[in-house]
Parts: sequence; structure tokens; C-alpha cells
Amino acid sequence: MRRIVTVTGVGFGLLAAFVGFLVIGVYGASAGLLGGAGRPGGGDGRLAENTVPPEYEALVQQWGNSCPTLSPAILAAQIGQESGWQPDVQSHAAAQGIAQFIPGTWATHGIDANGDGVANVWDPQDAIPSAAAYDCALAGYVEDVPGDPVDNMLAAYNAGPYAVIRYNGVPPYEETQNYVRIIRTAEAGYAAPPEADDGAGEERLPPLEQAAGAVAFAQEHLGTPYLWGGDGTPEDDGRFDCSGLSKAAYESVGIELPRVANDQWTAGPHPSRDELLPGDLVFFATDLSDPRSIHHVGIYVGGGYMINAPYTGAEIRFDPIDSADYFGATRPVAA
Repeated sequence: MRRIVTVTGVGFGLLAAFVGFLVIGVYGASAGLLGGAGRPGGGDGRLAENTVPPEYEALVQQWGNSCPTLSPAILAAQIGQESGWQPDVQSHAAAQGIAQFIPGTWATHGIDANGDGVANVWDPQDAIPSAAAYDCALAGYVEDVPGDPVDNMLAAYNAGPYAVIRYNGVPPYEETQNYVRIIRTAEAGYAAPPEADDGAGEERLPPLEQAAGAVAFAQEHLGTPYLWGGDGTPEDDGRFDCSGLSKAAYESVGIELPRVANDQWTAGPHPSRDELLPGDLVFFATDLSDPRSIHHVGIYVGGGYMINAPYTGAEIRFDPIDSADYFGATRPVAA
């Protein structure tokens, strides 16, 4: 278990005041230096580190660049949404495998990508390339439809190309519109930041202006007892667990996050340790090469500290982020 340092008494009050000053100062300065909030997903064709299970990373990187309308980040967001990277899952509608192909679609679009003589929907080495090839085929079917070509491709993946053609764009189906929104939002969480034009390294991520409000929400709940599964509702007596607190903090400023820490990891781009700003979500994992092992999330406040809902029997408090199981950070995306 990580060693936790708790700030109490007079030190607690001083740190709380410091956090308020730091958040205002950082966002006042960074807004001028880096421009407005948010950034488009997609990067420059590279996956962000530790966003895809390691056994699939090379496959997604390769096949995600199969056509101009697709990217590794979009392909990863689709696989994450379709199956949560589970290769043996089957839906109630008989969609199968890691890419959730229905049998009829697989019969037409499944490919033997690993060359073993069988196009196997249950084998990710076939299913992930098949999903990429299917995306690109769909993009071709709807290339003359007005609107964003990526949105149209994703809508075709969900509702079929003829629905996109019929409605001259993303069809007015709630499920399809939500699917497109979810994938495009998650896209930024899987994409590596583009390299700077001068070749001096990667661009720094712009700040998120709503982050200050999320930090303020979390700070208001310092001292609240932890509750496993807590969402802060009256039924929970206003108590939270770690991901319940981060979700509620961002919900208070109009940004929707997934419920659990493991899924929140891909809710935006990933700043490096020296790029952290107040409001970034910081994650901890048992295997530092595998995002599926993420077990905890906190809300960064600056100075190496986070607001943390740690475990049963503890209260929401300030804790340092640097520990052996620190995995990385996410800057949530404003949809």
C-alpha cells in the first residue's frame, strides 16, 4: 500500500489557502500563455503512452493509420467503447469479440490479418485489423456525404452507411449521436500530443478553464468521510469514493466523466509530470505498463499534492502524488 502523508491542523488550513492562490495564479498565467481551453483529439497518428493494453498497442498503432479518416486514437476509442478490451465478450445482440462484430458483418468484413489461415472474430490479431479495415470501407461509402468525415464514418459504423447517406450526415438517432460524441471525446485521451513544429519536443497541452471550478468543488468536500461507491448523493450522505469525487467535481462545471477511475484515464490528453496543472486527474496503478490495472484517482492541486478520497475509514484530504504506483495524469476534455 502507498505511504500516505496527511496534512492536518494549521498546516491543513495553510495548504488550502495555498491551493486557492495556486489555482488562480496558474490559470490566470496559463490562459495568456497558451490560449483558450481544450484541444482536438487525434494527435499526429501516434498513441499516447499507456492508453492501450500493451499486447494490443502495436496492432492499434499500425492499423489505426490505415486510411486518412482513421487514426490510432479513434480506433482505440472504438475498441475501448465496444468491449473494454475484452476479447471474449458477446453482447445480447450477438456482437462478438474485442471489436464487437455481428456475425453477418464479420462474414463480409472479417480478415485473416495474422495469416494463420482463419479469420477469427475472437482473435484480437484478426478483429482489431478488421475493425480498422471496416472503418475505412465505411469512410469510402459515405465520402460524398456533407459534414465531418470522421463523424460520418463513426455514424456509419454504428447505424450503417445507408442511414448516413439517407440523412445526409449523422442520423437523428440518439444512440448513434451518443456513439459519435463518446468516440470523438475519448479520441483525445488516446492520442499523443503533436510534436512541436520546431522539433524541440512535444507541445505543452493547453489548460482547461473549467478545472479551477472542479478543484473548488473538491476542496469544499475536504474532511468528508470516504464511502466506497459514493457519489455524494443524499442517499450517500454526501460521501464519495475517489472516482465519485472526480466525476462530481467535473460534473459541477459541466464536464461529464465516466464513473470509474480506469475509464477516467482516457477522458482527455495526458500531461507529463512536469506539465501538471490544478484540476488534472492523477492516477495510480499496480502495473505501470497496463492501464487496466489503474486502481485510484485524485485531483491535482499543484505543488505535488492532490485532493484525495483515499479509502474506507479515511476522510477526503490533501496527499502527495509522488509514489511508486503513480501511473500518470489526464486533463479532462470539455465535450
